[in-house]
Amino acid sequence: MQNFAPIALFVYNRPEHTRRTLKFLQQNLLADESRLFIFSDGAKPGHEVAVAEVRELIKGIQGFKSVEIIHSEQNLGLANSIITGVTKLCNKYGKVVVFEDDLISSPYTLQYFNAALQRYENEEKVMHIGAYMYPLNDEDLPETFFLRSTSSWGWATWDRAWKAFEPDIDRLMNQFDSRAKYEFEMEGAMNYWKHMRHFKAGKNNSWAIRWYASVFLKKGLSLYPSKSLIDNIGHDGTGVHSGINDIYKVTVNRSPVTQFPTMIQEDKKAFEIVKTFLNNRKGTLFQRGARYLNQLLSNFNR
Repeated sequence: MQNFAPIALFVYNRPEHTRRTLKFLQQNLLADESRLFIFSDGAKPGHEVAVAEVRELIKGIQGFKSVEIIHSEQNLGLANSIITGVTKLCNKYGKVVVFEDDLISSPYTLQYFNAALQRYENEEKVMHIGAYMYPLNDEDLPETFFLRSTSSWGWATWDRAWKAFEPDIDRLMNQFDSRAKYEFEMEGAMNYWKHMRHFKAGKNNSWAIRWYASVFLKKGLSLYPSKSLIDNIGHDGTGVHSGINDIYKVTVNRSPVTQFPTMIQEDKKAFEIVKTFLNNRKGTLFQRGARYLNQLLSNFNR
């Protein structure tokens, strides 16, 4: 009997997002054979009602092999919640699948995660399994491929890889030279180093940028599908690090993933296609202006 990875679901104060995330998770092929652990963070002042609503919603959740709800009485914040929860499950089960409360999944997302976790379990270079992929619309890409970067929108890892996570931003930053910074930023396509500097300055509290840096410095790789198995519904202004935009909106692939790379190396073609997307993702000046106005209106109407 196969030992499927436990699912860690991190929730806070968004009942409707949580409801949708759970609904799609329950429809996954391996849901009834998977253990679900729901980590519910404690409320910040003013968020008590919404947190209580989420906690009421997750009571009695069914459709999984087992369900355990871990309530935090104090507000840990997303980063500390994820680091603590992932560490706990990796220590106990040796692997974990990670969801936040704003992710719609394919019926085959858990199957993909577990197949990849089993296939690359002993491949030290493979450190991260991602299920989200940008809207690339390129039919020539293989069904799955490796990239250097990690993703926080539905992912999985092993205890052996998570042990490399370095939470200390100074220890991470001190290991980068100019060439490493350029490669870390997908050859200039993303401002990841800015996120590192902002974390050091206390402007964000991202676990994800530190995880990516930890993997990158170990020369690790992340597996991805060419057609996304996840859609993030948190880009409505409700997320911790998400504004309002549709740049990353995708149609979730509702077919199983059957092919995995045999060569453990970054796919050069996929890298160039992803880099091109990232370089052009913000669109024209008009499109950028429209998104900016939409964000301002949303903040005004809150």
